[in-house]
Amino acid sequence: MVPSTGKPLIAAVQGLTNDVLTALEPDYGAVIAAIQAVHPGANIETVLSRVRSLANVLGSSKVDGLNGPEYVKFGQLICDEIGAAVSVKLPPGDTPYRDLINWIVGTDRDHPVEIFTTNYDLLLEEAFEAVRAPYFDGFTGGREPFFDPVSVATNDLPSRWTRLWKVHGSLGWQANSSGEVIRTGLTSATHLIYPEHLKYDLTQKAPYAALFDRLRTFLTTKDTLLISVGFSFADAHVAARVDESLAANPSASLFAFQYQELASEKFAEALAEKRPNFSVYARDRAIINGVAGDWRPGDPPTRDWEPIRKTYWGSVGGGSPRFLLGDFTSFARFLVMSRSGQALDPPSAVAVPSSVVGSASAATPAPSAPPAVSGSTS
Repeated sequence: MVPSTGKPLIAAVQGLTNDVLTALEPDYGAVIAAIQAVHPGANIETVLSRVRSLANVLGSSKVDGLNGPEYVKFGQLICDEIGAAVSVKLPPGDTPYRDLINWIVGTDRDHPVEIFTTNYDLLLEEAFEAVRAPYFDGFTGGREPFFDPVSVATNDLPSRWTRLWKVHGSLGWQANSSGEVIRTGLTSATHLIYPEHLKYDLTQKAPYAALFDRLRTFLTTKDTLLISVGFSFADAHVAARVDESLAANPSASLFAFQYQELASEKFAEALAEKRPNFSVYARDRAIINGVAGDWRPGDPPTRDWEPIRKTYWGSVGGGSPRFLLGDFTSFARFLVMSRSGQALDPPSAVAVPSSVVGSASAATPAPSAPPAVSGSTS
């Protein structure tokens, strides 16, 4: 979020769709209108999928005024606009990213924290580098850092080095003259898995295959915990890897903190209904061990927990109290507060699913295996 406005640094899918199509409307308005006529309410994934499909089959023939090569150009312009939209820098002062990094580096760990993200931006890298906190993203080298899948697959680095896995690629990744992906340190966006129908095929290639293998390895580790923040699980290739891994390893747990109400989180809800080790915590309801329930007031586990629970349960804009950790800002602040000594405030409500016995503090136990966070963090 931008502290002065409260608006996100990077728009969500619908906002990104509006920004990209508005920028291209002067030159491609007729084509955009034609696509939207066929696909009402189409988001950027649907638009880009349609554009690339036509680019692959048309040749010199025309549809809606463009031939195959012209659709190739249109698709590249869409990707350029996506790259520009996610090429932002952290604002000065406190940010959720700073809170997250403070939590990571503030504790001696037997196991490293691993972050899996589908975001393209460099905000996490910027936050780590601002406080000189070491991290490893799969690349090594100086002039043209190259991807090393062996290091990704092993645990040879010290536990104080955070693992940062950009499973859909990142700004600054591009192919060198040999076709291998390198990290340039620039903000160009030439080697990303863009939101379109071919992205599953792209994840089977280097370096993405190694990164998804790492996600599977993580989730098949005994007693491991993955916390997802604001991720819809609408990406079929991500959801499939998660589903398969949780089925193979019942001792693993995934806590999905969702930004919307449960009724709007259909993909996460579907996974939670068939995998008891996949729990969904939405604004109004939760699904834990396959059982859905409403949030209800309860007593905090200790008096010292009172200020902490305000970071995950409260009202926004005068509305009714709700679970807040599906918002990355609240989640990052919760992590920092949960390991800090707090002054006591007047009592307030704590959120506990009606289908679960116990306190909501049990939503974030300290795992014996390495913890990880994932999902959209814009």
